[in-house]
Amino acid sequence: MVLLMLEKAMTCTAAFAVSPLWRSTCRVLPSCSSFLHLRYATSSYCTVNGKMKSKSDHLERTANDFRQEIISKAKVCGITSESETVKRLRLAVTNKEFTFKAGQWVDFFIPGVAVVGGFSICSSPGLLEQEGVLELAVKYTTHPPAHWIHTQCTLDSEVALRVGGNFFFDPQPADPPANLVLIAGGVGINPLFSILLHVADLHRARASKETGYKMGTTNLFYCAKNTHELLFRKHILGLTNAFPEKIACSFHVTHQSLPICEKLQPYIKEGRISGNDLEECISQDTLWYICGPPPMIEFVVKLLEKLGVAQKNVFFEKWW
Repeated sequence: MVLLMLEKAMTCTAAFAVSPLWRSTCRVLPSCSSFLHLRYATSSYCTVNGKMKSKSDHLERTANDFRQEIISKAKVCGITSESETVKRLRLAVTNKEFTFKAGQWVDFFIPGVAVVGGFSICSSPGLLEQEGVLELAVKYTTHPPAHWIHTQCTLDSEVALRVGGNFFFDPQPADPPANLVLIAGGVGINPLFSILLHVADLHRARASKETGYKMGTTNLFYCAKNTHELLFRKHILGLTNAFPEKIACSFHVTHQSLPICEKLQPYIKEGRISGNDLEECISQDTLWYICGPPPMIEFVVKLLEKLGVAQKNVFFEKWW
């Protein structure tokens, strides 16, 4: 697979390379729809090709990044607590033209809130195709969109969504098999969980039809403060059990104070992800997807470089 360097970085992201499969015929919106004249006062910084980019309006800053033209209405049809600090939204989208690729994010428009959020989708494209819904897992902050989700959002609340982002995994049936390594820190698990669910869908499709893309192995390394902050952990373990020798996971905790439950113990390591954890996964046909806080991203990228991983095979997204 030939991978080319990204020319533009996505929202609060930096990526080393992009597969030709990522190219899309979708056009980029130069500006926000007039009926949704909303602005995003972000508290984050964005990195473009390794250089810090100063604070600016989200919509202006990402005007030239990949974005679908479609802005679709959505209704909240489910709200659950994924952890003490993270709420999971289930959103029904009736617009049949609304699509996304595993790993992408949405511009999140809230009526009455003059700030546009940006949240990674944590569900699979298959769920949208089958049930017309997608999911977001949002951590509590005082940033207006996240604060609204945690304090005012209710069932049947109406919002609007627009898909964007250059960080995704979207192999085509004729592409050569690739192994994946997914490395997540904290809520950076969201786009990687979407990719993991898509990988499972690809395995199921291949098993039932004996056609479609042939996946290699997938290894997830997920680091959080403690086991309670490991989002989707039960579902992730379910996937490892459903696809033995195809999907594997390793959970890492850095500030675990309570005893670890017996079911999780075989999968838990105390301490951060290290080179010893990753080196067994290195091969020429392995693609590395990383998402988490900037210090973690920088550490892992340098680590992979020292281990001899080709830069063209490393993709990352930074969220603040």
